Amino acid sequence: MRLIESYNINRSRLENLLHRVFSAARLDLMIEDRFGQPVKPKEWFLVPLVVIDEVVDKIRDGSIIEFEYDPPTASLRKTTVAPCSPFVKRAMA
Repeated sequence: MRLIESYNINRSRLENLLHRVFSAARLDLMIEDRFGQPVKPKEWFLVPLVVIDEVVDKIRDGSIIEFEYDPPTASLRKTTVAPCSPFVKRAMA
């Protein structure tokens, strides 16, 4: 785990962006919470730290909209259909 400082970014939009980029790497498991109830974590991803650093750089320069994580190669790849580019601009607002 690492703390990355960010300024002037909408947290919920940033979270949605990260979920989109890393969706293919979401950990698929069921665990029990402290009350013994089954829970499926939605925010656990298996991604190398170097890729996370690359994503942070791409968020900063606005190019992240063109990429998604590819688990077989453990790297970012260009998306076949880029999401609407104003999304990143709104996330930075």
